[in-house]
Amino acid sequence: MTLSNRRVLVTGGAGFIGSHLTERLLTDGADVTVVDDLSNGALDRVPEGATFVEADLTNPDALERHLDDIDLVAHLAASKHVDTDRPHAQFDENTRMTRTVLEAMAEADVTEIAYTSSSTVYGDAPRPTPEDYAPLEPISAYGASKLADEGLLSARAHSHDLTVWNFRFANVVGSRLRGAVIPDFIEKLRENPETLTILGDGRQEKSYLHVEDCLDAICHTIEHADGAMNTYNLGTRTTTSVDRIASIVAEELDVDPAREYTGGERGWTGDVPKMRLSIEKLSALGWEPTLSSDEAVRQATRELLTELR
Repeated sequence: MTLSNRRVLVTGGAGFIGSHLTERLLTDGADVTVVDDLSNGALDRVPEGATFVEADLTNPDALERHLDDIDLVAHLAASKHVDTDRPHAQFDENTRMTRTVLEAMAEADVTEIAYTSSSTVYGDAPRPTPEDYAPLEPISAYGASKLADEGLLSARAHSHDLTVWNFRFANVVGSRLRGAVIPDFIEKLRENPETLTILGDGRQEKSYLHVEDCLDAICHTIEHADGAMNTYNLGTRTTTSVDRIASIVAEELDVDPAREYTGGERGWTGDVPKMRLSIEKLSALGWEPTLSSDEAVRQATRELLTELR
């Protein structure tokens, strides 16, 4: 199934990954409608050529009439803060948004959805973690909400005429990224190049995937996987520590700061300190990342240094 000339609705399309996906779809010849409440995104990120609808997906009527003539929904909208002081509200918001999407799709007879899940569904799991690892025991409300959403999608896929592409992401980086370690280090070092405060012990080590590789993997999977519930990890075969990210950002800024650590193996409540996903299933489908984890971090750093002025 090719995405060219398709009519796609992207929830969260004014956000980091969503805006990049919208650009890619438009470039590939798709007709794109973006639905976003702008709580995490920005209107100026929505590319020219896309139709924009401002709507809150926790409202059951948010998608009324907007799914007419849509072929595929890409559902990226979510409350994304892993360390939150309102975990139950976050869980409720995310599952309500997915329920709104699924009910509106059923009403409009839309039968294809791409869903952006997360590596957080695995919790503290052995590495590299394959898609069939069990039991899934998330350690954050965010991860729990993503796992619950996967359950809703799976139930609909196996009991109704619905095709789901379910993507469990590693840490995706690139231009427009906010609220993450790379832009945080850039802002800190521009303010004070002498000292850098690092959450945790700096030895947290995860897989970082550049957003362009992420988009390639999404499109490739949609085009080549045709089961009812298609679950794929998206990541790299390598990892990067927080200390290594600090070194890359410092090198690109040409500074040499002293490092201070807040301590502990986790950077925040709900943080998974070690994460690397198995991408063997994705590889068997014919896709490999073009950048290693370190290369993705460096490329994203350079992009953000230009963007964050």
